[in-house]
Amino acid sequence: MTLFTGSGVAIVTPFKENFDVDYAKLQQLLDFHLQKGTDAIIIVGTTGEASTMTNEEQAETVKFTADYINGRLPVIAGAGSNDTRHGIELSKMCEDAGADGLLQVTPYYNKTSQRGLIEHFKRIAESVNVPMLLYNVPGRTGMGIDPKTLLELSKIDNIIGMKDATGDLSYAAKVRNLVGYDFDIYSGNDDVTIPLMSLGAKGVISVIANIFPQKIHNMTKLFLDGEIEKAAKLQTDLKELNDALFVEPNPIPVKAAMNLLGYEVGGLRLPLFEASEETKDNLKKVLGVK
Repeated sequence: MTLFTGSGVAIVTPFKENFDVDYAKLQQLLDFHLQKGTDAIIIVGTTGEASTMTNEEQAETVKFTADYINGRLPVIAGAGSNDTRHGIELSKMCEDAGADGLLQVTPYYNKTSQRGLIEHFKRIAESVNVPMLLYNVPGRTGMGIDPKTLLELSKIDNIIGMKDATGDLSYAAKVRNLVGYDFDIYSGNDDVTIPLMSLGAKGVISVIANIFPQKIHNMTKLFLDGEIEKAAKLQTDLKELNDALFVEPNPIPVKAAMNLLGYEVGGLRLPLFEASEETKDNLKKVLGVK
């Protein structure tokens, strides 16, 4: 039930001046990724500003994407919530909209126990038929998923893997040792994609791929083809850009970078605010734009 192998883009949601979703621009971005080797589209996730979108907006954006992609790539929809009932409702809406899979973040703010995590994800998984990836990002949510919890959750048929944004390779090794290799892992941090793939990760859900999709696709493919040194070289070559894209909370810098490069993806919905001049100047330097 592997959803994809290689480079999945955590795609931004482009907005018009009035902050409605810009579907014409989204179509252009999807064409760009189809042309440049991206292996999966992760829509309305953290980078897609899902937390400032209504259920209806998320479902409509997923439907537009799934309809336009039309099976050419897997479409994975962010459908996580800190309210299990809301998560079930949103997950059903995204499944009905045509998502091939769902990305489910850990509940945030109202921190639960590991037992609560199991019940939360279990009930959402039971409400849908499509496969689910769990999303472990304790830097944003305030809690992580214990490897023993993942072992329990991996027994549920349609919970097939995890996006690991801990940045902790020791954690990934513990998961692999305990849960095994049938449970798919994807890097949620661009700067450790190749190290995580060395521990058996299938690829990456990437922010940088919004800008350089071909490079991220090539990097993961090189590794999978056994060209380890070449893959590692691409990984380290992207370090300066990665640092520049995360100097402020994601997706503030990546949208600034895309606009500097002429992608015209619009602004950010509050409380996210446009990048500082210092951040923009640094991005110009790294990207080589004036």
